[in-house]
Amino acid sequence: MKTARVELQGRGCKGQMSGIALQKASLRNRVFLAVCSISLVAVLSACATAPPLPPHPPKYVYKEEKATPVSTNSLWTDRASLYEDTKARRLNDIVTINVVENITGSGTADTSTSKDSSLDAGVSTFFGAPLSMLNAFGKGTSLNPNVAGSMKDSFKGTGSTNRAGKLVGTITAKVAEVMPNGNLVLEARKDITINNEKQTLVLRGMIRTTDIAIDNTISSSKVADAEVFYIGNGIVQDKQSPGWLVKVLDKVWPF
Repeated sequence: MKTARVELQGRGCKGQMSGIALQKASLRNRVFLAVCSISLVAVLSACATAPPLPPHPPKYVYKEEKATPVSTNSLWTDRASLYEDTKARRLNDIVTINVVENITGSGTADTSTSKDSSLDAGVSTFFGAPLSMLNAFGKGTSLNPNVAGSMKDSFKGTGSTNRAGKLVGTITAKVAEVMPNGNLVLEARKDITINNEKQTLVLRGMIRTTDIAIDNTISSSKVADAEVFYIGNGIVQDKQSPGWLVKVLDKVWPF
């Protein structure tokens, strides 16, 4: 019986030890999964630095047909005619945009403050008591009721920022929507690939038909709600950014 009890106790100890080992293994697995998840999120956030481009505009925008009665021999129709200029005004018409964007910004700040104060006060009489004969704290020292102090504080801060950007180009856009007031919503995209280097220019915005020149061109400065993307993709673009490990360390490094 004693042998059986010893064997049962040994089996119980082994079961407890195996349970503790399983808990430690589970904890290690959880820690490993957490570290892997954090590393994956850091890698994805470090790699996804370029802003996403909008989707390609449709090749052709189909308009819902509406039955609009047209009187016989009427000159006012929604169709091109020999007496109409070449300016864009309807869906799927095209207009050339001269992109000339030159943006420069700068700012400076300079702050300087200082403060200097002093205090000197004394008590000559105190209810007629001879102050020089008073015993301070019972140590045989005379009390000198004078107060003196000074404070000095100074601060100086400077800062400056400068930023400049310039984009010059030409792109032809398509009318994607005609607003009720006659304004035109444009969408344009141009992809240029040279020696495996891809340059993408995207422009979206809204214009007025009265701002279109006679030659069916318009300046980008007259485009409302303009969105301009100019992004490169290739070996040259990759060499202009640090590696993914440096990006990850820059994201997770606390100092």
